[in-house]
Amino acid sequence: MSFSANDVALSAAESVATTADTLTVELSDGRAISVPLAWYPRLLHASQSERDAWRLVGKGEGVHWPGLDEDVSVEGLLAGRPSGESPASLKRWLEARTARRPRRSARGKKKARV
Repeated sequence: MSFSANDVALSAAESVATTADTLTVELSDGRAISVPLAWYPRLLHASQSERDAWRLVGKGEGVHWPGLDEDVSVEGLLAGRPSGESPASLKRWLEARTARRPRRSARGKKKARV
């Protein structure tokens, strides 16, 4: 007997948790998948509050972080696929992210960029 990956119904994501180094997705079938946060550089460079701002998409087929423009699919997690973002794309994203952040003065007050 043979079957393809397309014949296997994927479980839906139900919840997401992150630590400083791990992404964990709880699935509807009771499994939890944990992968290194380094697989998803945008999540790795994000603050914990940014990582906590996720939403399920496609009835749980994936997870989206609107503030980070990051998407992770359950299929990709199950297949063990890290982010496919190119180094050039990540570099542009990091540069744009840095440019958007206000600088702080020595006293901790925000300083306007000129």
